[in-house]
Amino acid sequence: MTAERLPLALRAYRLATWAGAPMAGYLLASRLKRGKEDPTRLAERRGETEIPRPEGPLVWIHGASVGEVAAIIPLIERIVAKEFNVLLTSGTVTSAMLASQWLPPGVIHQYVPLDAPRFVARFLNHWKPDLSLFTESDLWPNLILMSAERRIPLILVNGRVSERSYNRWRNAPGMIAALLCRFDLCLAQSAAYAARYRDLGAPRISTTGNLKLDVPEPPADRDNLRKLRAAIGDRTTIAAASTHAGEETTLIETHRRLRHTFPKLLTIIAPRHPDRGPGIVEIARHAGLIASQRSRGRLPEAQDDIYVVDTLGELGLVYRLAPIVFMGGSLASHGGQNPVEPIKLGAAVLHGPHVWNFAELYEALDTARGAELIGDAGRL
Repeated sequence: MTAERLPLALRAYRLATWAGAPMAGYLLASRLKRGKEDPTRLAERRGETEIPRPEGPLVWIHGASVGEVAAIIPLIERIVAKEFNVLLTSGTVTSAMLASQWLPPGVIHQYVPLDAPRFVARFLNHWKPDLSLFTESDLWPNLILMSAERRIPLILVNGRVSERSYNRWRNAPGMIAALLCRFDLCLAQSAAYAARYRDLGAPRISTTGNLKLDVPEPPADRDNLRKLRAAIGDRTTIAAASTHAGEETTLIETHRRLRHTFPKLLTIIAPRHPDRGPGIVEIARHAGLIASQRSRGRLPEAQDDIYVVDTLGELGLVYRLAPIVFMGGSLASHGGQNPVEPIKLGAAVLHGPHVWNFAELYEALDTARGAELIGDAGRL
């Protein structure tokens, strides 16, 4: 399919992103103010880098954020073991920070360029990947189309299409079909997702299972774990992981009600975005509770009701401290977070109704009574 035969929606998108490229500076400045960009690496968003391309075959892997990057670390390790060079791109500050801790030596991380033709061209001209793997559902049209134009083999790995995304794409069938047909192979997480990809126009599909089920237990520093366990002692402890705005208010109110039954109750809250830590402390204080922040070097003290773990890469600690974990993004309408890590560490999982990003996984856990649906704040 040539550029001239692209659906009108894709042609309009390519024109708009070409024309809008000069506005990239304003977009990046706005994101920078909100803590969504790394000020030292803004050039990467324009496809620029000072890192040379390594010699030899290069596999480019793209994952949107923390969850996708965590899921593909074992795959990256296997590719590196075969002596291929690997370039990993992602789109969030948190994923970049964790990539620096998790990636095998020699793997290069870059922020994915903004999806404008000039930035994508600059990126592809420099890196010249020999193979590209896109993970899950982060499909940027210009990245896909321009890679295909350069005859770079494209594979969709750990592919999923939530019901919400499926219904949205059905309103633009020509656009999604034009993107999916560029992939040489789509590897779907399940038969249900494979059927959705087939219906949306993907020509070559295979069902391989969910890579997120194969992620190792999240690491935890032994010394930090020992100190936290000593500080908590025999207190009843519950945790909430990867929470979003609005959920903390509900959790703090739940703590207020439960502390009459469990006077020594400690609630640990690990927000999805650590920069929201001070705001969560303020919510707790307005509710008449005492809260402390891990980012300030604090351990939970006897008088603390709420302990905010507003740091990166420490969910492994959280999951080892609490026998019950509420998974965030599920009372707020964000599609839920991956429950595999706390389950692997033996925690029972609570979740809200909005889990469409992991619908099949939560359904299986609920059926096996490894997780429980909390329909509203009162039930929590």
